[in-house]
Amino acid sequence: MAYLLGIDTGGTYTDAALLDEERDQVVASAKALTSRPDLSIGVGGAIDATLAEAGIAASEVALVSLSTTLATNALVEGQGGRVALIFIGFEPAELQRAGLAEALKGDPAVLAAGGHTHAGNEARPLDLDLIGAEVARLGSEVTGFAVASAFATRNPAHENAVRDLIRRTTGLPVTCSHELSAGLNGPRRALTAVLNARLIGMLDRLITACERHMVARGIDAPLMVVRGDGALVSAALARERPIETILSGPAASVAGASWLTGETDALVSDIGGTTTDVCLLRDGRPAIDPQGAQVGGLRTMVEAVAMRTTGLGGDSEAHVVEGLDTRLRLGPRRLMPISLLARDHGELVHRAFDDWLTLDAPGEHDGRFVLPLWSDAPPPGLGPREVAVAERLANGPIRLGQALRTRLEIPALMKLVSRGAAMISGVTPSDASHVLGRLDSWDGAAALKALTLMARRRNGRGDRLAPSPADLAARIIAQLEDQTVDCLLEAAFDEDRRGAGPSLGPSPLIDRPDVLTAPSPDLEPVAAPLQTPRDWGRDSAEVLARHPMTVAALERHSCILRLSLSLGVPVIGLGASAPSYYPPLGSRLGTRMVLPAHAGVANAIGAVVGQVSMRVTGSVTSPGPGRFTAHLDSGPQSFADSASAVATLEAALRTEALARAEAAGVAEVRLSVARDLTEVEIEGQPMFLEAQLTVTAQGRPRIARG
Repeated sequence: MAYLLGIDTGGTYTDAALLDEERDQVVASAKALTSRPDLSIGVGGAIDATLAEAGIAASEVALVSLSTTLATNALVEGQGGRVALIFIGFEPAELQRAGLAEALKGDPAVLAAGGHTHAGNEARPLDLDLIGAEVARLGSEVTGFAVASAFATRNPAHENAVRDLIRRTTGLPVTCSHELSAGLNGPRRALTAVLNARLIGMLDRLITACERHMVARGIDAPLMVVRGDGALVSAALARERPIETILSGPAASVAGASWLTGETDALVSDIGGTTTDVCLLRDGRPAIDPQGAQVGGLRTMVEAVAMRTTGLGGDSEAHVVEGLDTRLRLGPRRLMPISLLARDHGELVHRAFDDWLTLDAPGEHDGRFVLPLWSDAPPPGLGPREVAVAERLANGPIRLGQALRTRLEIPALMKLVSRGAAMISGVTPSDASHVLGRLDSWDGAAALKALTLMARRRNGRGDRLAPSPADLAARIIAQLEDQTVDCLLEAAFDEDRRGAGPSLGPSPLIDRPDVLTAPSPDLEPVAAPLQTPRDWGRDSAEVLARHPMTVAALERHSCILRLSLSLGVPVIGLGASAPSYYPPLGSRLGTRMVLPAHAGVANAIGAVVGQVSMRVTGSVTSPGPGRFTAHLDSGPQSFADSASAVATLEAALRTEALARAEAAGVAEVRLSVARDLTEVEIEGQPMFLEAQLTVTAQGRPRIARG
């Protein structure tokens, strides 16, 4: 008998679930708090508790699979390591395209001569001297490098040369853009490479924590990681390409939702500590986003499930919108709940609140704390103000007012938070749930004091926010429900648009710059005109979800006009807090709310029910009459006929896909080939323009037996 162990590490909890492979059922599950900075504590706690509940020996575990929302959370919250971008063959203005400057967040970018043409020929010689000097200068200030060269997907020679130089000079992780995507949009490829480089350290720590505990417990089994499209990859590949694990947790949750409920068509809404992830399950499978995963407002070139990720969770910051009236808003930043901080630092928290509650009106920073998240030292590349704030945090959590000496230090603190080196603690929906008796996991007395203090704050009219902590808690939970309804409606409007009329994706004329006029590689795809089942205009899904007519229809307005609106599919609610927050949503949205058993560990279950899928893409172009170029990893090769070029490319892609699948531990590999041929007709004769081939290798991972 073989057991499959699924693990999901989220922002608040690490979950584990054990499946009996032969009986195809969950035999045990457990949760542990995600531990920072040492993730092994939470991972080990969840594994140990699950094995203890099942009453089996560790040696009986035949496969371990890991999903995580850490990468997704990091992008939503703007966290990650400091990186440097080597930007080859691009103009300075192209740093402002595709959200690249936003993704860099002030991190260094080195612009250097080099790059290739759309045909794969060298456009300008690579300036290795300049790059070498900049790499040597920056090596001690960053945690990794991203390398993006113009038309690297047509010839990766310059990216490979720079990668080798960086590894020789610094030994730091390097991400090349052509390794992550075969797309032609240079700035978007660079954006994806930057985010990947920023996440490498975070995912490496998680995988290492899991591997170490497996060894300590005697679990001798393959370790897989869930990719953003729901497929499984080896831990080694996930270490190199952590960007592919964005939406890993949500992808696993969709697989888990289908497995747990048997529903084939539904909206899956997974609420965690940091985010709410909504995806459409259609015919038993999640839709794949053809434009690449979008997280935290950034559109990457990573293939992933079509998921709407919003910074809304049980640990979202509860804050007041400035104005005369009292309006609450949750997220997108995640805070450590006061009740959770008090569980480990009770004396600090209770003494502080006892002091603050002696005052009639709270001060600006009262009710909040800051705690460090580093293990040995703060991250590199900090300025004088960041260093000063970090020194005050060196001995553990302190009151926010003690961490800041002047208002000028607020940006310094937020930089530490964005780097994942520090975390703010304040009021969250989890604290409100403790006050209302819906949750009793942590320190409820501390939560009550925190909401008592927050209720005393004044709005623009000078009125208190709430007459009592219980009233404020109820309003926070109501706000969470309102924002969840918005998330579900936005997803529904988007899906209705996506499924109607012509594709809303990139125009083929602009998306293939090499075929036509070979413009600058920074050209963004142009969206086709918006078409919908009915003329909804150009309003976004966000606007439509909050439109007064939508709100009135949800409330079943009935007067001269009778309005009603409901979802056409059920909602599957997942996450540990879903049973607490989601039951009222079904009646509000006029649909069935499905809350399955094991909903709190659906991600961990989904982590072990998927398959390995390795996808490799390449292209053949025609730079001139009678000339055909196969763009291979080793460089472009020329042929006199298109059939030979396509055959050579297909053989190379098959070899690469097969090797990746076997390295990932697939016992029986299934290969499939998709061919996309672009031709035009001239004087009645077809003329070859481009062929794009994708080879997919699939199969279940090999499991350890005996």
